[in-house]
Amino acid sequence: MSESEHYQKLKLELRRGVLILAVLAELREEHYGYSLRKNLSAKGLEIDEGTLYPLVRRLEKQALLVSEWRMENNRKKRFYHLSEIGQQVLTDLTEDWRNTEQTLNDILK
Repeated sequence: MSESEHYQKLKLELRRGVLILAVLAELREEHYGYSLRKNLSAKGLEIDEGTLYPLVRRLEKQALLVSEWRMENNRKKRFYHLSEIGQQVLTDLTEDWRNTEQTLNDILK
């Protein structure tokens, strides 16, 4: 395995946890899948459909998200938003993220 392949694998591992926090944070406001993906992308976080949709389904199964089907522009779309539990988990994860970020910044200096 080349150095580049090692790097890419490690980069993906780092990214996995960050995606959960980013999706929860973005779903403080209601989105359907495409709008969620588009907003994350506009903020610099690309995520493909094959990653996003299983992730939101898993988060919903864990009771962190709530969804409902609605018609919009003559199309049925599934809208997601944070549940009460999801809001608390986002708050806790954000605090953990900030503490971890500070610790890593100190270590990386």
